Amino acid sequence: MNFLQNHIESIIFCATDPVKPDEIRQCMSEMFEAEIPLDDILNAVDELLSKYEDEMYPFQILQIGGGYQFMTKPAYQSSLGIFLKQKSKKRLSTSALETMAIVAYKQPITKGQIEQIRGVNCDYAMQKLLEKELVEIQGKSDGVGRPILYGTSQKFLEYFGINNIKDLPSPKDFTSEVNEIGDVNDPDYEALANQAISEITETNNQLEITDATHEASTDEELVEEELVEQVVYISEDQSEEQPEESPDNSDSSEEDTSTENDQTKSE
Repeated sequence: MNFLQNHIESIIFCATDPVKPDEIRQCMSEMFEAEIPLDDILNAVDELLSKYEDEMYPFQILQIGGGYQFMTKPAYQSSLGIFLKQKSKKRLSTSALETMAIVAYKQPITKGQIEQIRGVNCDYAMQKLLEKELVEIQGKSDGVGRPILYGTSQKFLEYFGINNIKDLPSPKDFTSEVNEIGDVNDPDYEALANQAISEITETNNQLEITDATHEASTDEELVEEELVEQVVYISEDQSEEQPEESPDNSDSSEEDTSTENDQTKSE
């Protein structure tokens, strides 16, 4: 059994991609020229899994993407992160990550549906994800025009270190409990919630009263302004009419004076 285990260990170590149990069995059967039961392969792999759980090893065998692959342990993440950062500084952009997340959780999905969710064009992001082989074409939709359907690839599972797409965290795991008052299980939760609702309602009522008062005062100011304008307009009219009356009065007085003079002369 150890002989079989060593061969399986070497295969997993040399493989650049996760090795599936069937692939290991086919390889071993061809090498030994005999049929190797799948249970023997799985038992040998289980022993390897237990072996590399020891702290003396900086790496371990993980089940990823339906197969097995050597991976470094999380304790050495810092040093490896610096090394990989120095080696390649090319990372996915924010738009590409958002697009990939939509594909992962909504697959199979069309590009039009992705753009509808994001609200922007995603041609460039989809192109980069296809180039990196994180997203692949999975067929065509039955909708109008039969648009292409996209989904995550096998490399996506390997890149994020998960065995199946169902291993992705659910969206509710990312939801932070904000704007919540107390604990639902707390007996005072309902009382606190009702108090908060009443305070919000009272604040809204005060705002409505303030707005109404402001509107009323504004209406009064407008009425006063209109009255002032009317008074000023009337006074201006009167001032303009007053000089026109004085010449008429002077003319009439002159006519009276001339009439008196004529009467005196005639006498």
